[in-house]
Amino acid sequence: MLSRAPLCVALFATLLLAGCKDREIVTYRAPKDPPPAMPGAMPGNGAPAAGDSMASTAVPTGSDSLTWTAPADWIAKAPGAMRKGSFTVKGADGTEADLSITAFPGDTGGLLANLNRWRGQLALPPFADNQLDGALEHADANGLHFEIVDFTGTAKGAPTRIVGAVLSRPGETWFFKLMGPDALVADRKAAFLDFLRSVKEQAK
Repeated sequence: MLSRAPLCVALFATLLLAGCKDREIVTYRAPKDPPPAMPGAMPGNGAPAAGDSMASTAVPTGSDSLTWTAPADWIAKAPGAMRKGSFTVKGADGTEADLSITAFPGDTGGLLANLNRWRGQLALPPFADNQLDGALEHADANGLHFEIVDFTGTAKGAPTRIVGAVLSRPGETWFFKLMGPDALVADRKAAFLDFLRSVKEQAK
C-alpha cells in the first residue's frame, strides 16, 4: 500500500506536467498590412514617385488631329510620352527657350485653372475670375481660335517668361507654350504668333 506522501508527490508532478503543456508557447507569422495607396501626380503637377502605383500608368493625351510648320531655326526634339511636339528655341547669346505642344482630353479643369498653373511656374499669384479677360489676347487661323497669354515672372531665381496659347476643341484641349529667359521669349513672341497661324487640321 502506497503511503500518502508519495501519492501526493506523484499527483503534484502529473498536474505540473499538464499545466506546462497548456502553457506551451506557439509562434506564427502574420501577413503584413498592405501599404497605403499613394495617389499619382497629374501632368503639370510633377511626376509620380518611384514605386508609386501610378508610376506605370499612362496619362491619356489628346488626338493627333493637328499639324503645324515650325520656323527654320527652331530645333526639333523628341516629343516624349506627353508632348505632341517639342522644340528648342535658341538666342544669339546662347540662351535657350522651350516650346512644348501638348493635348489632353476634356477641358482639363478649364481655362482659368490652366493659366494659373502656368503662372505658378513663374512664381506669380493666381488670377481671380475677374482678372482673366484683361490678360487674354486672341488669334484666329485656319478655323481655330487661340486664347493667348504673356506672363513674366521668375523661375530658378531668373527672370522668365511664358508666351502661351490654349486651343479648345471638341473633346480636348491643346496647349502651345514658349517658356524661357525673359528677353529671349519676348524677342521670339512674333515668331510664336506666326507659328500659331500655321496650325491646322490634319488632312484626311
